Amino acid sequence: MKLYVLLDDYAGYGSRFLAQHGVSYLIDIENIKILFDTGQDHNPILYNMKLLGLNPKDITYIFISHCHYDHTGGLLGILKEINKKIPVIAHPELFKKNFILEPSFREIGIPFNKEEIEKYSSLYLIKDPIKLSDKIFSTGEISNRMDFEKTSIRAYTIKDGMLIEDRLLDDISLCIDDGDGLVVISGCSHAGIISIVKRCMEVSGKKDVKAVVGGFHLIKASKERIQKTVEWFKKLHVREIYTGHCTGLDAEAALKNEYKDRFHKLRSGMIIDL
Repeated sequence: MKLYVLLDDYAGYGSRFLAQHGVSYLIDIENIKILFDTGQDHNPILYNMKLLGLNPKDITYIFISHCHYDHTGGLLGILKEINKKIPVIAHPELFKKNFILEPSFREIGIPFNKEEIEKYSSLYLIKDPIKLSDKIFSTGEISNRMDFEKTSIRAYTIKDGMLIEDRLLDDISLCIDDGDGLVVISGCSHAGIISIVKRCMEVSGKKDVKAVVGGFHLIKASKERIQKTVEWFKKLHVREIYTGHCTGLDAEAALKNEYKDRFHKLRSGMIIDL
């Protein structure tokens, strides 16, 4: 199994690759190529794919972790580049209104409507975990979250004409069981990265976690939450950490301090052999 970091906030010193606030990975396992998230623009992703010798037309299907623009903004452009209908798997709330009010009103949801995406894809919008192959499955919606991870990011949506705080139940992740332990792949971890790992263990029936890859959304987290996250990674015996995007410097430093050379900072163009 290989995981290509097609896009992250960071590209690294002296890198030829483009970086942008957002996430996009290509997971290649047993001739299945999964595009996980599409950043906020398709151009840097396609540029980085070319540098890596990857052809977007080889993508088997696309998995979208949640509705936010920095994970969905490149979707339409990439689908047009592929130029054939392929499955796009996401939560049913992918196209909901999502916005923040501080410091001022700003839309942060997917910048396309359902009809635009359906022109170029086959949409599979599902709350439940779904098995994509013998080794690959999704978490589905994670409503049961660890208490310390039930924090607000102050995002909002509209229901029945009412303004409500969005719990981001559309946040879903991928789990891969390659026989040497689980690999958990998240986008922003709005469901809570520990809750996500525990969900993967529950759905798979396996407890050995080889690696956790993704953004952990701890950039504005309290020291207490960061410390609890590190402690839970240890309790769950997670072997390797690969993180970047929205994790934040304080959390990265705490994880690096604990995991030493088993901590890896994600960067655009990175190739991970798992």
